[in-house]
Amino acid sequence: MSEKLSKLINVYKKNGFWGFLRKLYAYIVANYLNQISFDVMLHPEKYRGQIREMLASDYDRVILWRSSFGYDVALYQRPQHISCNLARNRCLVLYEVTTMTDRVKTLTKRHENLWLFNFNNRALSRILMEELAQLTKPRYVQLYSTDWKLSVQDIEMYLRGGFGFIYEYVDHISPELAGTATLPLNITQKYDYVMSHDDVYVVVTADLLQQDVVSKRGTKRLVYSSNGVDYSFFQRMEADFRVDPDFQRIVDLGKPIVCYYGALAKWFDYDLVKKIAATGKYSVVLFGIKYDESFDENLAAPVENLYFLGTRDYHVLKYYAAAADVLTIPFRITDITRSTNPVKVFEYMALHKPIVTTEMNECLKYRSILIGESHEDFLSKLEQAMALRTDRAYLALLDREARENDWSYKARAIIDMIRADEAR
Repeated sequence: MSEKLSKLINVYKKNGFWGFLRKLYAYIVANYLNQISFDVMLHPEKYRGQIREMLASDYDRVILWRSSFGYDVALYQRPQHISCNLARNRCLVLYEVTTMTDRVKTLTKRHENLWLFNFNNRALSRILMEELAQLTKPRYVQLYSTDWKLSVQDIEMYLRGGFGFIYEYVDHISPELAGTATLPLNITQKYDYVMSHDDVYVVVTADLLQQDVVSKRGTKRLVYSSNGVDYSFFQRMEADFRVDPDFQRIVDLGKPIVCYYGALAKWFDYDLVKKIAATGKYSVVLFGIKYDESFDENLAAPVENLYFLGTRDYHVLKYYAAAADVLTIPFRITDITRSTNPVKVFEYMALHKPIVTTEMNECLKYRSILIGESHEDFLSKLEQAMALRTDRAYLALLDREARENDWSYKARAIIDMIRADEAR
């Protein structure tokens, strides 16, 4: 209960009183009222038939994605990309929705072998489990290490039902990422369970996370699958797309644009972006969400040459980033960022834009990324990046590293791991 209270306080800080009330109402509807579905209760055979039809399609295994990240959200990231690519590789994926964003009361087909499913609907979930119990194909439940909804008891229920458990260890375990004052018990208990059971399949996205797993349970059923990019999506640009007036006004100023998109949180280096803006050489543009109160604490007053433009949907954000001159990740180096493998860096590569980041472990792996080892060095690397904007060899390097990190390879690494046991 204290964890939920802490989360509510954080939501209040981020959204204000009226925004908090809207979020609270949506949360109550999604997590309590929508548990009961009179249509499913009154017409169970209708939904049983739909589930049977879904399970009768052509695939090799079933994967239940059980982290309530949401599908149709502005932050279209690893969960959606991995799920789509698993589906393309003969996995039937049932992706958990949150009706706060997805508005899926029961289930709906999104792509071939990818269904959005409301696991919060108790009657529907009961029918699904009854039908899956009759299935002879391999079944898995997959979730994020940051999921604080499912308990160890929930996972053990799946295991007793013949499911395998795929644990995506994607970030340093931290209350800052959970948005709570202390770590939710479900997060820590699942982590402890995974680290003491080598029958769990573990997917890691960063070297430090892999080292942690190896130190606790060895290399059995472990695979490295970093974040990636939908390369072809970032190559498709509509010639007639127009950015909105707020951004166009910045473009019209004529200064080179240094851009970042993503979460604005405690690990973001606000002092660094202020220094970049203070040079007067660039327009510094930030897109994203205020993940916590840190943005308002550090940028309460307007800063010349620094612009915060809020969020843009994933499907149009690429046009704004493509209009920038240099793309950046100005993070402070903390336990969180040392273990972060940023999705955006691969998207930056696919956009063929010079990249400057701070000294994050996972960014050191890529030749196309310029690393700022200090604030002064970051500023120097920005000047170097400006000179690389039309360098053919550098642009070819960006393209090659983007192609090598397509999401299709990341999903195949997971499938190869579980397939090894299926073949026995």
